[in-house]
Amino acid sequence: MRGPIVCGMSETPPETPDFDAMTRDIAEVPAVEVIVTVAVNLMSAAAVKLGLTEEGESHKDLDEARKLVHALAGLLDATATEISSFHAAPLRDGLKSLQLAFREASLVPDEPGQGPGEKYTGPIYG
Repeated sequence: MRGPIVCGMSETPPETPDFDAMTRDIAEVPAVEVIVTVAVNLMSAAAVKLGLTEEGESHKDLDEARKLVHALAGLLDATATEISSFHAAPLRDGLKSLQLAFREASLVPDEPGQGPGEKYTGPIYG
């Protein structure tokens, strides 16, 4: 009797991630670098959802952009005393640019102080 036929699968199990090595790697990264990396990822994702990339309108989604900008503002507000102004200043500038881009992209702009992240940054006028 023959065994089952398995299409497209090898007999060796897939390799599992080395979680111990990953834990050691992340343990060596300073908290400021983790915070800045997360902030940059939020900024990049928000820019895509605002249609600010080469693909532009094809990825534009203002509802998603609002969430990302709001999360970025919350992160920067929560970590303001934890990261130096060397790191914080360009992140705040990027946040403000995204907030202005959101206001410009909105068909019906939010009232000043009601836009994404403005509860953390204060009103953005554009």
